[in-house]
Amino acid sequence: MPSYQDQILTPYDIKHLKLKNRLAVAPMTRVSATVDGLATSEMAQYYERFAKGGFGLIFSEGLYTDQKHSQGYPFQPGISEVRQAGAWRPVIERIHAQRSVIFAQVMHAGALSQGNRFVDTALAPSDVRPKGSQMKFYYGHGPYRVPQVMSDESIADAINGFVSASELALNVAGFDGLEIHGANGYLLDQFLTDYSNQRTDKWGGDVSARIGLTLEVIKAVKAAVGGKAPVGVRISQGKVNDFEHKWPEREGAAEVIFGSLDQAGIDFIHVTEYEAWKPAFEGCSETLVELANRYAPNATIIANGGLHVSEHAAEVVRSGADIISIGKSALANPDLPNRLKSQTPLADFDGSILNPIANIKDCELALGY
Repeated sequence: MPSYQDQILTPYDIKHLKLKNRLAVAPMTRVSATVDGLATSEMAQYYERFAKGGFGLIFSEGLYTDQKHSQGYPFQPGISEVRQAGAWRPVIERIHAQRSVIFAQVMHAGALSQGNRFVDTALAPSDVRPKGSQMKFYYGHGPYRVPQVMSDESIADAINGFVSASELALNVAGFDGLEIHGANGYLLDQFLTDYSNQRTDKWGGDVSARIGLTLEVIKAVKAAVGGKAPVGVRISQGKVNDFEHKWPEREGAAEVIFGSLDQAGIDFIHVTEYEAWKPAFEGCSETLVELANRYAPNATIIANGGLHVSEHAAEVVRSGADIISIGKSALANPDLPNRLKSQTPLADFDGSILNPIANIKDCELALGY
């Protein structure tokens, strides 16, 4: 039987798109774009390091989708217009030159918006103030605002934003695939989460109704882009503002969520947990990766969460993950795949590179973080 490292370094295909290995860079917010959301040469250098380091797949940070309510942070890159999309072309060309591929993560912040240059309000499924406080390392301070309740019109606007952004990402920027951000407490996850979605219309109620907006976005995006590129979704239980949240319906929720995504024809599901190799629920033996693999047998499963340790990554591969995505350890080791090949020890992550602002710092690029 091949070792974990042998297996993870083998090629893999997602919807006929060939990856040179099964190691991916997870999407990580770095708030380093221009004020008007354009990717910069500094960002090109940042992403290129991962490609040079051997990663087969790279996810972009979350890109806001419209010029209304989707932006979450100051200096967040967008994909809401042709100019923003075109600014990504030099980034993508440098990644392609290393035979790596890059997927655009398209996101709407919803109630977690803490820096939007277009509007001063936030929208959400219900007028529930998000838990916790705004994130200081993304220029936030104080509690989150109480959001306005989304109307049918604003829901339609959000769906159209995902579609337009996806078309721009593929047709103008040249991204190789799309990840719809349905995780971590942002808009689509706010609709999925019981306490943030108190609606009584078709978008609220049990979990099969609360996943409905995510499914509608997937349907609309797939109809717009056809079969030209992989379309996937990121799913989590925990959130950036509610770290320990678990689905109250437990495995029943997993069956509905992953089963619905599979029926929707999703190409991949990017499952993220703080510690992805641990059981999904107290008193349960299965991980969220295992549940995704069971209920979405036709989708590629990408696992994220503390998987820089080989033993943990090997566990989730054995439990059904096709690809492993790495976050903080990729910042410390942009050449992680090459290190695995040469059996070179990994560097420890230095959290100071994310403080006081989680942007791309000159020292980070110079030192190879």
